[in-house]
Amino acid sequence: MPQSAALDEPWLHDADALARALGADADQGLDPQEAAQRLALYGPNQLRAAGSLPVWRLVLAQFQDPLVYLLLGAIVIALAAWLIEGRQGWPVDGIVIAMVVVLNAVLGFAQEAKAASAVAALARMTAVTSSVLRGGLRQRIPSAGLVPGDIMLLEEGDAVGADARLMVSASLSVQEASLTGESEAVLKDAATLAGAMPLADRLCMVFKGTSVAQGTGRAVVTATGMRTEMGAIATMLDATVEQRTPLQKEVARIGYMLGIAVVAIAIVVMATLLLVSDIKGPADVITVLLLGVSLAVAAVPEGLPAILSLVLALGVQRMARRNAVVKTLSSVETLGSASVICSDKTGTLTRSEMTIERVVTASGDSRVTGIGYAPEGAVEHDGQLLSEGPVRAEQIVVLSGGSLAGNASLRESADGIWEIHGDPTEAAFLVAERKLGVEARRQQRFERVFEIPFTSERKMMSSIERDHELGGALVIVTKGAPDVLIEHCISVRIGMEVVPFDAARRAQALADVERLSDQALRTLAVAYRPLAEGEDARGGELLERDLIFVGTVGIIDPPRPEAAVAIAEAHRAGIRVMMITGDHPRTAARIATQLGIVEAGAVAMTGADLDGLDEADFAAAVRQCSVYARVAPVHKLRIVAALQADGNVVAMTGDGVNDAPALKAADIGVAMGITGTEVSKQAARMILADDNFATIVEAVREGRGIFDNIRKFLRYLLSSNMGEVLTVFLGVVGAGIIGLTGAGGDEALVLPLLATQVLWINLITDSGPALAMGIDPHSEDLMARPPRKSGERAIDARMWRGVMAIGLIMALATLLTIDLYLPGGLIEGSQGLDQARTAGFTVLVCAQLFNCLNARSETTSAFRHMFANRWLWGAIVLSLVLQVAVVHFGPLNLAFGTVALTLEQWLVCGAMGSSVLWFSEVRKWLLRRGLAGKGL
Repeated sequence: MPQSAALDEPWLHDADALARALGADADQGLDPQEAAQRLALYGPNQLRAAGSLPVWRLVLAQFQDPLVYLLLGAIVIALAAWLIEGRQGWPVDGIVIAMVVVLNAVLGFAQEAKAASAVAALARMTAVTSSVLRGGLRQRIPSAGLVPGDIMLLEEGDAVGADARLMVSASLSVQEASLTGESEAVLKDAATLAGAMPLADRLCMVFKGTSVAQGTGRAVVTATGMRTEMGAIATMLDATVEQRTPLQKEVARIGYMLGIAVVAIAIVVMATLLLVSDIKGPADVITVLLLGVSLAVAAVPEGLPAILSLVLALGVQRMARRNAVVKTLSSVETLGSASVICSDKTGTLTRSEMTIERVVTASGDSRVTGIGYAPEGAVEHDGQLLSEGPVRAEQIVVLSGGSLAGNASLRESADGIWEIHGDPTEAAFLVAERKLGVEARRQQRFERVFEIPFTSERKMMSSIERDHELGGALVIVTKGAPDVLIEHCISVRIGMEVVPFDAARRAQALADVERLSDQALRTLAVAYRPLAEGEDARGGELLERDLIFVGTVGIIDPPRPEAAVAIAEAHRAGIRVMMITGDHPRTAARIATQLGIVEAGAVAMTGADLDGLDEADFAAAVRQCSVYARVAPVHKLRIVAALQADGNVVAMTGDGVNDAPALKAADIGVAMGITGTEVSKQAARMILADDNFATIVEAVREGRGIFDNIRKFLRYLLSSNMGEVLTVFLGVVGAGIIGLTGAGGDEALVLPLLATQVLWINLITDSGPALAMGIDPHSEDLMARPPRKSGERAIDARMWRGVMAIGLIMALATLLTIDLYLPGGLIEGSQGLDQARTAGFTVLVCAQLFNCLNARSETTSAFRHMFANRWLWGAIVLSLVLQVAVVHFGPLNLAFGTVALTLEQWLVCGAMGSSVLWFSEVRKWLLRRGLAGKGL
């Protein structure tokens, strides 16, 4: 069995000694029986999967909301009142409110189930396998069956199945971006390291979840499953607490406030009625208590949860059409609240496609246009297409030579997508060569004879080629690190001639390399030499001498062009954009500057820099610095936490396993759907199906618009409910003033509105306009505003004042109309109670329909862009039709206690209802001029 001590920091142990300590034979591997025993001991080589919640738990979660608690309480109260009154008829209030609660739950569950299906559709379901030695035989087994001590055989294209210590490597490069954020493939070396090393610098190790870009290797497995580096991140992910979204917090706050308001209303109403009413016995007391309860229920906007869910669901659908998959409804609005977007670099802000950008030779410097692996672009010199001459002659040799000294391939798929196989850096030469238009000649002219593989000691790779244009003569073509390759050169190519590589020319070549490096470009140089007749093509490293230097290329993972536009838009919206990457600091700073994240000259802070700071200095650094490089997952978590502690709403984007804990901890995590790992997708709340950073800005716009519309329908619903409550309360308290006293015969208390009429307004005439306001066209200045502060409320003090004022005007207009038709009161009328109550009921409905025009803005006139929302006008017309039906259709008359109105009465009701509009216009005029007092 393996010794546990040998598994600690395996990069510090000699590979052969480590294999012996693990009970493994480097040539035979593990005995199959021993492997089976270890599999039973250590368990499958899998990460611990998050348990999926049963359906009943998911359904139950839809009811865990303060607003829903309020409605459930209203159901209980309504049923209790029905029982106290002797169970007369059906408990309509309770049934209807229960239907609303169920509808809300169905909407939420259906949308989250749909999002889960979309996430599953994005998942890559291919099973990972690994090559191992078992009992002296090479076998291909599922990676889940790997155990400590297994000897893994690595080849180009393989997924690394477990953490392992390299024993032998030959030009082995591993793509570790998903784990470390490093954009370039990492060249591995089996040499033992000394001392503690960050993950990205453990060159003698390979890690689960990465992939082999080039070369071969043999490694002994040191950790599997949750004991791997990926497992450590998964453990950190489990310990990370997912934050509630700002909308969830705000809706909860509204729910609690409404709950308190409901209880307060009930107490005040009952206390007032007991004091002012002529209470003659227990029956009257019960009547007062029931009235107080009914008023409390009337104060609850029953349709609010369902309307909120519908509006968010519609927002989800709009975002899905823009390639953003939202997993939970409340997350739709969160990006609209974001004040900081922390973005990964590789694959998110950049294309994750190594591209040659510059080619420098003795005669000049050229720029290669076009990005990515599609060979679209050209080679330009001094801003013009590269023409025949010395520069072109030299650069043909550089690009074709780099293509010869490599093993990558480039091909176009059936659907027109260009794909590479092999090392991305080598593929960059093939793409640039195609842009120069010389690849066909190179392919016909040269034939590979032998290869001298890349090694970390030499930092070079060479290919021996047969030149058919020169009668089959042999030539060695070499590419490698410029500073090393230059030392092997004695001549330099200038145009079609070869001249001595004297000190001046050598210094210029080194200066060119330094200049490219200062621009954060990765540099590679190319040289060649015709072999003398009789030289052995298999002479190996001895052939890499007396070379002819040709030039140097500068390579970069190019930024997405649309990302710069999106970042500029984010800055205009007052959103800070930060880059947090595992890549090289100089590369990170250059990309950040190109994209406009920081000004020129800014530097990136590294994980090592952050480790040296105490908490106060760390927080200060996060406030100042917007580019971080060579950071570990724990650093990303600390950065997110520091930003949140400063009151920021943080969006975090990423695609790698290393991003997952920060994605979960952020207010909203945004994973990449194409290049993202499954771990990152599961941790995120939103997934970009197109991996496009610009999609995030569209999501911000959508989120801000949704929050604006939520405020609109909250303003509308709450002011309408306030109008209903004040109508009933003031109508009962002031019954003698408006002629209600005695209008009901022997009844001790006469209500200006019936409970069924209030319920009709809440669920029928209110819901349509409120929903239509939820899809109101977005304001033109959405992205010109700063993000709303974390402490800013959806319903602020000014909105509450407006809700109270509008509610009071509605109540006064309604009660004045009732007084107008009733005998006695302030205005002498001649109609009965049913006629007066129906008129008051209709005035309240009309007032609320006028109010939905007011509620679209706190300060902008209702007459501006009045017809921009056709759905709102459709809802108004539908509500009017329904009100006509409830007033004039016999069966509805019976159900809701209404009677028919004359045309003249309808005109009076419309005029009285419009008072809300005129009052609101005056109030808005005063607010625009800053003249409104606190009472408004």
